Amino acid sequence: MITVIGLGFVGLTAALGFASKGFKVFGIDSDKNKTTLLKNKKIPFFEADMEEQLFYNLDKTFIINDNLKESVNNSKIIFLCVGTPCDDNGDVDLKYIYFAIDDILKYCDEYKVLVIKSTVPPSTTHSKIKKHIENKGFLIGKDIGLVCNPEFLREGTALDDFMNPDRIVIGVDPDDYKVIHWMQAVYKPFNAPLHIVSLNTAEFIKYLSNTMLATMISYANEMSMIADGIGGIDVRRAFNILHEDRRWFGQPAPMTKYVYPGCGFGGYCLPKDTQAMFNITKEKYLNPNSMLSATLAVNNLIKKHSTAKIWTFATDKNIRIGILGLSFKPNSDDVRDSPAAHIISGLLEKGYTNISAYDPLANHCFKQHYPRLTINYTDSLNDIMSVNDLIVIVTACNEFINIKKNKVMKNKHLIDLRYMNLSE
Repeated sequence: MITVIGLGFVGLTAALGFASKGFKVFGIDSDKNKTTLLKNKKIPFFEADMEEQLFYNLDKTFIINDNLKESVNNSKIIFLCVGTPCDDNGDVDLKYIYFAIDDILKYCDEYKVLVIKSTVPPSTTHSKIKKHIENKGFLIGKDIGLVCNPEFLREGTALDDFMNPDRIVIGVDPDDYKVIHWMQAVYKPFNAPLHIVSLNTAEFIKYLSNTMLATMISYANEMSMIADGIGGIDVRRAFNILHEDRRWFGQPAPMTKYVYPGCGFGGYCLPKDTQAMFNITKEKYLNPNSMLSATLAVNNLIKKHSTAKIWTFATDKNIRIGILGLSFKPNSDDVRDSPAAHIISGLLEKGYTNISAYDPLANHCFKQHYPRLTINYTDSLNDIMSVNDLIVIVTACNEFINIKKNKVMKNKHLIDLRYMNLSE
């Protein structure tokens, strides 16, 4: 049996993924509103196919349990999927992991495996979490098994990514290699390459992945700004031709979506993880003027640059502006650190007051997350095109692809900040 602590984006995906493979899974979360929703077969966020899996597995192989003692006593492996937000200095705050570990250890009277699935910077599990556990009187390898098992989930396709992983990374402590057998048994049904590495290596692979993606996005955005400065460059076509290089292994390969200009990366992972890795660079007295600092700087700069594009065209502060897309990526309702929020905020600060917005999924979440941004929300793409003079694409939702074909767009100006392949 498995216990998953923390039923957010990562935890709920993992819990339902293991449950669908036949494991009995206990799910625990401190947020009672969330667990009440889940018990009523409702997902507290949007993820494709998640609600269907919850409906099928709830109270069968997936049990939402408020009794931590019962869950720990009846489980061999406990996954920690709690939040690891950044503090005011940009460092990862481990308090929720420590709280969860302290609660678990109260009921560990026999060997248990603790799996850190929350994202933490390289060396955290070995140098901090291991020490925290041992300071409580438990020996790694004897009383507690310790594993780092990073996730590689994309928002919007999380469940499919979990069920069909391209690789599984298992970081283990050198004092406890018997956990390898346990973790191999858990992931055997997923039929994917399984890599056994050190704790530090497992954590580093996660950050290597996310910072690489963040860097590619900022590289593409910087090049698009240079192109705007030179002038006479068809940015969309230039990048599409770049993607035809056979070294991308596809026409185009999935990775090309990250090497493409937009108006900044947002969401939870890329901003947080890039900042955390940059802080480690400074802590280790490495070159602070690294690509990571440039990546973060460019990500801030592209948002200002995108807003300035709108200012340049909209010389009349009374112009009616329609923002298309509020989530940080298509097919998601995640609006954390969304480029749309920065752009709308910049427009409001400049005195533009006639702003409305539409997103296929994220209207409600954006309004809740950014209550101080006083804008209007429309219920359909046709509505927002009808009432505005200037339309700005901020999120590359598929629904927007045919926007130029719509008769409503006649005599209206369009600014495409995502350089979409819009149908003419």
